[in-house]
Amino acid sequence: MSQLDRLKTYLDSLVDRYEQPEFIADDPISIPYGFDDPRDQEVIGLYAALLAWGRRETVLNKMEELCERMDYRPYAFVRGFDPEQDAGALDGFVHRTFQPIDAFWFTRNLSTALEEHGGTVENLFADHLSENGDESDGVQSAIQGFSTTILNAHPETPERLRKHLARPEAGSACKRLNMYLRWMVRDGPVDLGIWSRIQTDQLMLPLDVHSGRQARSLGLLGGRKSNDWKAVRRLTAVCREFCPSDPARYDFAFFGPGAHDESLDARFTGDNKLDGSSLPTPR
Repeated sequence: MSQLDRLKTYLDSLVDRYEQPEFIADDPISIPYGFDDPRDQEVIGLYAALLAWGRRETVLNKMEELCERMDYRPYAFVRGFDPEQDAGALDGFVHRTFQPIDAFWFTRNLSTALEEHGGTVENLFADHLSENGDESDGVQSAIQGFSTTILNAHPETPERLRKHLARPEAGSACKRLNMYLRWMVRDGPVDLGIWSRIQTDQLMLPLDVHSGRQARSLGLLGGRKSNDWKAVRRLTAVCREFCPSDPARYDFAFFGPGAHDESLDARFTGDNKLDGSSLPTPR
């Protein structure tokens, strides 16, 4: 068995350990689980993913506040959003750099985009999927199309909204949007699996400083030092080699040990980590 095969077996064991229902309660994915209607789940899940930075407890508290401001009817609130009558519901909502003006314009523009894409967030992403069938593209065009559509929904949209909507063309790893797509598309003990127009083999790995550190310690990013879109494509290419039908499952293997402050197996780190030359590369 090659070192790459042994690493796959190890990563599979980490996925089995961390992809458990117990993961849900303290994670932002618990927010959409609080709703029964898939339309509510995908809308409030989008907000939860976009605001998922900082301490988990704080994120969950802010999302509870946002749900209350939306009268616990997130889909109806966004779909029927009236800039004059409903703006007050978002006045004063702040999470780190996400200010009331961001909440207003994101909600207003999302409402417009839903109207133009059949009333669902799934359509808003899937309508922008690449038509060339290139596996390496994955959901890149869907994420780019989503963010561009939101930013261009109204000409008076403030420039500051751009910092909250990641785009692959800008080089961003788009961690939170990739995580959101994992929630919506994958069906398992943790993810909701409520979408059908995007397939699991199209998903890309959510990559941030923590998962990037774990992947580098295993030699899976070669010499790539930045946690950018090129790094996402490189890591996803490796994970597609491990599991072509569901590469994003390995998000649990990279995120889990870091979140629980557990060290990776020394058989695969340090001097034993993979040589970048043996890794598959994105096309």
